[in-house]
Amino acid sequence: MRDNDLFQLALGLAEPWFVERTEFDRNRGTLDIYLDFPRGAKFPCPECGADGCGLHDTDDKTWRHLNFFEHRTYLHARTPRTRCETCGVRTVAVPWSRAGSGFTLLFEALVMIFAKEMPVMAIAALVGEWDTLLWRMIHHWVDQARSQQDFSQVDKVGIDETASRRGHNYISVFVDLDRSGAIFATEGKDAATVHRFVEDFQDHGGAAENVKEVCCDMSPAFIRGVGDALPEAELTFDKFHVTRIVNDAVDQVRRAEQKDRPELKGSRYSWIKNEENLSERQAATLEALSVASLNLKTARAWRMRLAFQDLYRQPGEEAEAYVRQWLAWAARSRLGPMIKAGRTIRNHLAGVLRWFQSHINNGVLEGLNSLIQSAKARARGYRTTGNLITAVYLVAGKLDFDTVYPQ
Repeated sequence: MRDNDLFQLALGLAEPWFVERTEFDRNRGTLDIYLDFPRGAKFPCPECGADGCGLHDTDDKTWRHLNFFEHRTYLHARTPRTRCETCGVRTVAVPWSRAGSGFTLLFEALVMIFAKEMPVMAIAALVGEWDTLLWRMIHHWVDQARSQQDFSQVDKVGIDETASRRGHNYISVFVDLDRSGAIFATEGKDAATVHRFVEDFQDHGGAAENVKEVCCDMSPAFIRGVGDALPEAELTFDKFHVTRIVNDAVDQVRRAEQKDRPELKGSRYSWIKNEENLSERQAATLEALSVASLNLKTARAWRMRLAFQDLYRQPGEEAEAYVRQWLAWAARSRLGPMIKAGRTIRNHLAGVLRWFQSHINNGVLEGLNSLIQSAKARARGYRTTGNLITAVYLVAGKLDFDTVYPQ
């Protein structure tokens, strides 16, 4: 078999395209493959599909292809422009690349596989291309896959925010809680993010009135946004965030008390971690400091924390009485942070208790958070928040690229 025939098979070329010649340069480490079509070849109009359009002229173009072993490989071809009686002069779409790209489809497919597992800067170094070109490629395929998504069956949504950069820059992520996939991400964490979600949601066949359950933290902005843009939704406050309010209050008590009780220094995680997650050293510290004889305020706050965690183990019909009893305990505790935590929970009690009907929480989102943190690492060196959002869709959006990638 001739080299040209071998490369023709490898590239999957169909008539009228064929490999005209190849040039290998050992010194430059490159393989150049020249493609052509026979004189008199006819092409369908790329706009209306009319068959048998004659050639108007050609334009020489080059595409980066997959490496041949360690050698950079390029495809070269004179791309035809046809003259259609209806549409006029149009450029023919070549089968190995999408319009406007300087890369072959196989090269782009490889980059997309890498992008799910590696930082884009590392991919750029590996393939020897600028990361800005790769980001443009990734944006294209993610946008194409997202355009095919159907949200008409989505009725339970989780909302959470994550820092996009150090400081106070955030993105908000919206998740389909049934499917466990990110369906929208946008810059910011204000009420407007919910309105932007609804606009995108409707563009994908969703309806605001179909969303019956929303889970989020106690952010006033999210609460207001959900109330305005998702009028049929019931709010459930994520139990992990609710519990964190109490955990933070315990730690505030400890930090204030350790000024006079130095034995508390270094004991933070002993008080706020769940018992099954304590190290042997942390468990020993907790056992030594939690005895009643020491009369530590932190130990009292810790016992309140344990009692609050038991709320989510109560039968639904007993939950309200239980939490109100706990709120009364917090109010008379004479521990400022616990009083404040109790007041916050009381002011959002309906959303806290809603969990006993909806049984939804952002545990799904917390699980996806590791993927989102991975996306942030993958986008290390990203130049725009849009790149990070695209990375979130790529790793957490459960996108189906088979619907958009040429077969």
